[in-house]
Amino acid sequence: MTARKAALARPWRRLWRRIKAHPLARIGPGLITGVADDDPSGIATYSQAGAQFGLNMLWTMPLAFPLMAAVQSMCADIGRVTGKGLAANIKDAFPPAVLRTVVLLLLIANILNIAADVAAMGEVSELITGLNRHLMTACFVFGILLQQMFIPYHRYVFFLKWLTLSLLAYTAVLFTVHVPWEEVALRTVWPRFTPDANAAAVVVAVFGTTISPYLFFWQASEEVEDMLAVKGSIALVRDQRSAAPELRRIRWDTWSGMLYSDLTAYFIMLATAVTLHTAGIAHIDTASQAASALRPLAGDSAYLLFALGILGVGLIGVPVLAGSGAYAVSEVMGWKEGLERKVRDARGFYSIIAVSMLLGLGIQYSPISPMRALFWSAVINGVVAVPLMVVIIMLVSKKSVMGAFTAGRYLIILAWIATVVMGAAVARMLMPS
Repeated sequence: MTARKAALARPWRRLWRRIKAHPLARIGPGLITGVADDDPSGIATYSQAGAQFGLNMLWTMPLAFPLMAAVQSMCADIGRVTGKGLAANIKDAFPPAVLRTVVLLLLIANILNIAADVAAMGEVSELITGLNRHLMTACFVFGILLQQMFIPYHRYVFFLKWLTLSLLAYTAVLFTVHVPWEEVALRTVWPRFTPDANAAAVVVAVFGTTISPYLFFWQASEEVEDMLAVKGSIALVRDQRSAAPELRRIRWDTWSGMLYSDLTAYFIMLATAVTLHTAGIAHIDTASQAASALRPLAGDSAYLLFALGILGVGLIGVPVLAGSGAYAVSEVMGWKEGLERKVRDARGFYSIIAVSMLLGLGIQYSPISPMRALFWSAVINGVVAVPLMVVIIMLVSKKSVMGAFTAGRYLIILAWIATVVMGAAVARMLMPS
C-alpha cells in the first residue's frame, strides 16, 4: 500500500475501531432476537390490533413482556450452559418422535412466515421506490441468502445490531401525530372492549406473534455461536468459574432485548390506534397497508418512518426465521451447523436456509396468498409453542442437562404462566366461532 493510500485509509480505520468499540457492538443475541420478534408480519398484527380496537389492546404488551422474556432467558441459558442448541438438547432428553414433529412444524411455519415477511418488504419497497414488488422481493431474498452463506456471522451480526435502531422509527411516528397520553395510560391498565370472538382472535394473534418457537431455537443457537467465537470459551457446565458474569450478561441482554421489542410493539399499536382507528380504518391486511394508510392521516414523514422500519426489521427477521430452522434440522440430522462455517463445510445447514428462502419466495408466484401463509404460520406457531415451552421448562429444570445452573423459581413460574396463556390462546384459536 502506498503512503497516499495508507493516509487515506487511516481515518476510516479509526472510524471502524470506534464503531466496533460502541456498546451496541457488545450486546448479545437477546437484542437481535427481540427485534426479529417485530418482523413485518408482527407489525401487520400489531397494526391490526391498533386499527381495530384503538387503545384497548395496549394492555397485551405489558402482560406479554415478562412472559416472553422468561422463556427466551431459558433458551439462552440452555445454549450457553450446555454448549448445544435447543434441538440438540431435546434430541438427548426426549424420544425422537417429539423432536421430529416439533422441528417439522417449525420448518413449515418458518417458510410460511418468510413468505409473508418478504412479501411485505417487497410491497413497502414498491411504495417507496415505485419498482415492481416481485422484483424487489426477489432482490431481498437473494441478498439475504448470499449474506448468510458467504459472510461470516461475526461480521454481519455487527450490522444486524445497528439495524435494530430501525425500530426507533415507530417511536418517531408518535412525534408526528397527536397522542392523548392520559387516555393511553388509562386504557393500558383499564381497557374497554367486548370480549367477543373478534377480540379473542386479535389477542391470540398478538400473543402468537410475540411468543414464537423460531425465536426459542434461534436464541439458544446464537448463544452457542457467540461462545464458539471467543477463543477458549466452553460450555458453562464445564467452566463454572465463568458462569456468574455470563448468566448476568444473558439476563441483561435478553430482558433488555425483549423490553425493546415489547415497547416497539406497544408503540406500533399506539401509532395505528391514534391514526387509523381514529379515522375509522379498522381493517389492515399487511404491514405495507398500515404504512400507506398513515400517509394521508399523519403525513409523509410518518409514512416514510413506518415503511423504513418495516424494511429494517425484515432484514433482521428473515435471516432469523431461515437460520432457526436450519439450526433445528441440522441438530436433528447430526449435520455440521453454524453461520460461522463456510458453505462447503456445512452443506446441509446452508441447504435448509436456501430451500426455506426460495420456497418463501416461490409462494409469491403461487396461488397461495402471503397473508394466508401468515395465518397458517401463526396457527402452527401457536400449536407448537405450548408443548415446546413445556419441554423447555423440563430441560432447564433437569440437573442432568443444566448441572448446577437449573432455572430459578421466578423464571419457572413465569414460563408456566406463559404456557397457560398460550394454551388458552390456542384453545380459543381452534374453537369454532
